[in-house]
Amino acid sequence: MVRKIAVNVARLVIAMTFILSGFVKAVDPLGTQYKIVDYLKAMQLGTFVPDFLTLTASVLLSAVEFGLGICMLFAIRRRLVSLLALCMMIPMTALTLWLAVANPVTDCGCFGDAVTLTNWQTFTKNVVLLGCVAIVRYRPLDMMRFVSKTNQWIVTNYSMLFIFAVSAWSLYDLPQFDFRPYHVGTNILKGMEIPEGAEMPTFETTYLMEKDGKRQTFDIDHYPDSTWTLIEANTRQLTKGYEPPIHDFYINDIETGEDITMQLLEQKGYLFLLVTPHLGSADDSQFDRINELYEYSRDHGYRFYGLTASDEKAIGQWRDMTGAEYTFCQSDETVLKTIIRSNPGLLLLKDGTIVRKWSHNNLPQLDEEQANKSLEQLDIGHLPKDTTPRKILDIVLWYMLPLFLLTIADRLWAWSKWMKRKEETNKIFKLLRKKKMRKKIVAGNWKMNLNLQDGVALAKELNEALAADKPNCDVIICTPFIHLASVAQVLDANVIGLGAENCADKEKGAYTGEVSAEMVKSTGAQYVILGHSERRQYYSETPEILKEKVQLALKNGLKVIFCIGETLEEREANKQNEVVKAELEGSVFNLSEEEFRNIVIAYEPIWAIGTGKTATAEQAEEIHAYIRSIVAEKYGATVADDTTILYGGSCKASNAPELFAKPDIDGGLIGGASLKCADFKGIIDAWKK
Repeated sequence: MVRKIAVNVARLVIAMTFILSGFVKAVDPLGTQYKIVDYLKAMQLGTFVPDFLTLTASVLLSAVEFGLGICMLFAIRRRLVSLLALCMMIPMTALTLWLAVANPVTDCGCFGDAVTLTNWQTFTKNVVLLGCVAIVRYRPLDMMRFVSKTNQWIVTNYSMLFIFAVSAWSLYDLPQFDFRPYHVGTNILKGMEIPEGAEMPTFETTYLMEKDGKRQTFDIDHYPDSTWTLIEANTRQLTKGYEPPIHDFYINDIETGEDITMQLLEQKGYLFLLVTPHLGSADDSQFDRINELYEYSRDHGYRFYGLTASDEKAIGQWRDMTGAEYTFCQSDETVLKTIIRSNPGLLLLKDGTIVRKWSHNNLPQLDEEQANKSLEQLDIGHLPKDTTPRKILDIVLWYMLPLFLLTIADRLWAWSKWMKRKEETNKIFKLLRKKKMRKKIVAGNWKMNLNLQDGVALAKELNEALAADKPNCDVIICTPFIHLASVAQVLDANVIGLGAENCADKEKGAYTGEVSAEMVKSTGAQYVILGHSERRQYYSETPEILKEKVQLALKNGLKVIFCIGETLEEREANKQNEVVKAELEGSVFNLSEEEFRNIVIAYEPIWAIGTGKTATAEQAEEIHAYIRSIVAEKYGATVADDTTILYGGSCKASNAPELFAKPDIDGGLIGGASLKCADFKGIIDAWKK
């Protein structure tokens, strides 16, 4: 009990961590891509891996983490999932140890921007997770399932569809959850404030400039004149101190180099900022709509600026390509990527507060009536109504609620199945069900006995005796081939069924001495015995041969009495269960459910056939119950309950009542005792006792 509790607690810790980590990465795949690029740069591999590969890796990483978390939560493919989790955590723990020691990247990004951990905190977290994974991997089957095995595919497929949809939507539009300092509703000025008395960090901004083919770096105090061309600007922190949420945001006038950040943010009213970290890789498919918004802002007196980290050459190319008339300003590339996950993306600020964000795929489109209204009169001029609680509710309704309902329905179904199993283990119920549903059969196997005249005479005698004293079960006699046609003429098919003792494994052809299933059927027989131990032993009939015989018999409309059973050596080695299972799997478990319903199973302990030895009623019931259970595993409980299983092993009138009283014994396949009318009828009459 303690072990199972430990495994399931560890499983839940892993599941919740992986789900959270995978989801926040899927919500912000570009942010995860930027972090992957940081890792590659730290490993000196940044120039070798193209952007599409890092973005693909970002999406796949989030899907793998989320998928493993869901599978761990619902205990799906427990052995495989625990192994995959271990294979993932070992290199991840080693990687975070390197991060903690070398500190090439300040934030591992394992929870995106939702939760920021130091590298040592990340390493500690991974050590704990690795320990949890090791516990789960040691005893994966101790994880309790929340959804049955048959319904697990719904959970995995739905979860993968959901997480890929989240990533796709976040790439097309914007992340549904914005954990960064520049989320909608943030006042940038307040985000930059430093409390009174706080220790101040220091930063240095440098500018790479070019003039007459010569490049030189300047700081803000030595910014050159306008004859120099700005190549790029970089800001780095010199000393640590209190770091406000927004600490590296700036807007520089490209022409003068002047910092106009406060000038723009402190002015009252609306401000459009078109954010394009790299103009060379910016999507230009919506430039017409951008220009329309610029014209709208100009007509209504709103300020509109482009922010970029690109140089003046790239800005000129953008203007030539799009016809842009708005002013461009310089800002830090990393900051711009942090502000909005779109290139380009559009921000609307009012009094320094971010009111709206749009990706280039979802820019607002104003009709003629809206274009004549001010932003105060339009919805886009106000904070959106889709608050974080509303977004969380959407996630619950679209993902968690369906899975919760599936789990409840599945557990109710599992409970009803458990109740049904409990009910069916009740001996009284099983007896009643058996008597109601399954056929009771006593079948005689004459083997190689009786000439034609004696066989016909015995058939007549049996027919008269049973016609006069109706049996409480179905009766079948299986005779040698030579008797079939003649015996069929003297039997009343409503009283006694007729069967053959064998048939060929070939349909027709040059097989001297063989009798096909079609020939057997043509005599008037309805049954055929296949797989008898004597055929297996003396004529080397293999499971493959018997499989062919069964198929041909069923094809020709014969019902099959299929024999299985173990030798004395196998019984003494306690291998009887695996023997009978292998014989069924080898020859009849390939059948469809509809075909299998024409199979009658006859269990014959080989050590009790013709030896005078008989399995005790308890031994016979035990193996019959096992046979029924493996039929249930293959075809379901309903088919198993309907399958007639006969006992064949020195069954006599004296022991038949005790054997037939067992709930899983549905009659007998009788050998020597079927050659005399009185003996055979004594066994048949056991069903009346």
